Amino acid sequence: MGAGHAHKLYRRGDSPVHALPPHVKLAAVFAFVVVVVCTAREAVWAFGLYALLLAGVAAWARVPAGFVLRRLVIEIPFVAFAFLMPFVVPGERVEFLGLSLSVQGLWGAWNVLAKGTLGVAASVLLAATTELRSLLLGLQRLRLPPLLVQIASFMLRYGDVISDEMRRMSIARRSRGFEAKGVRHWGVLAKSAGALFIRSYERGERVHLAMVSRGYAGSMPVIDEVTASRAQWVRAAALPLAALVICLLGWTL
Repeated sequence: MGAGHAHKLYRRGDSPVHALPPHVKLAAVFAFVVVVVCTAREAVWAFGLYALLLAGVAAWARVPAGFVLRRLVIEIPFVAFAFLMPFVVPGERVEFLGLSLSVQGLWGAWNVLAKGTLGVAASVLLAATTELRSLLLGLQRLRLPPLLVQIASFMLRYGDVISDEMRRMSIARRSRGFEAKGVRHWGVLAKSAGALFIRSYERGERVHLAMVSRGYAGSMPVIDEVTASRAQWVRAAALPLAALVICLLGWTL
């Protein structure tokens, strides 16, 4: 199995985090996110400690804070949704700077922002220390359904191919004097989208036939067998276990 090109989120390095097997990191990040989601939203201090844990992992992995913060912009739609919650959620209201805000909406917005940001930050660190090919091998090692792993593999491999096809079509339109300036041009864009879908479908058929002719029978061969030692599992488990202790304290205090 392969997806040879490196993705933009990956930051090459030789840190101890980079050296951990991919399935170990995947399991640790998943467990950490589950613990964060299960934390009581009223335990504000707990989320600060979670952020410190991730900062420690980033330092251990030698990933700069700016690198992580720049990639957190992906959660902007969730931030916009969270900022609307104090205005639309019914219930007890409080006045702040002349605005009537819902108490439940404020707690809900905090819940979304805190847990969403921590989850995205953990995912960014995972992607920054693990190559795409290794991530796919890790998913396979964790016994995810082979079909899902193969779909992810082809999506990652051919995403750039489809993007290049879109870019070439855009250049072709502009070379013929076309510029989308309003609703009246939506028909042309819709036809372009249809043409892109047909080209992508035909390319998929050709790739499938080529794979079948080379002996593909429904599963990709595994070239590298990824294993992990007990010490590596223990190191990776430190993050979710520390988070679990914080979560339990948050529910009891």
